[in-house]
Amino acid sequence: MIEIEIIHNPDKKYLAEKGIESWPVWEKPESSFPWTYEDTETCYFLEGEVIVRPINGEAVTVKEGDLVIFPAGLSCIWEVTKPVRKHFCFEMDAQQKDKDTCL
Repeated sequence: MIEIEIIHNPDKKYLAEKGIESWPVWEKPESSFPWTYEDTETCYFLEGEVIVRPINGEAVTVKEGDLVIFPAGLSCIWEVTKPVRKHFCFEMDAQQKDKDTCL
């Protein structure tokens, strides 16, 4: 089973070391949609709340202040219950930039 990793309220030093503030920002209003991760994504939620329902697994709730790692190969339904703003980085992006900030 593919697992989603959530770190609730990570240390600010950890976030700075990862360079998260330099990552792009993604925003999404309340909605529901299917998603499949072709690459591993690490993201830090600045605002909002979402219930992520893996096709073969337990639903998780992600909200403001959470650092989340969505593994490659995960298929799920995103249910955005409060508008989301998050920093994000795909493993592929980091490799192409010769950075490992989100790995």
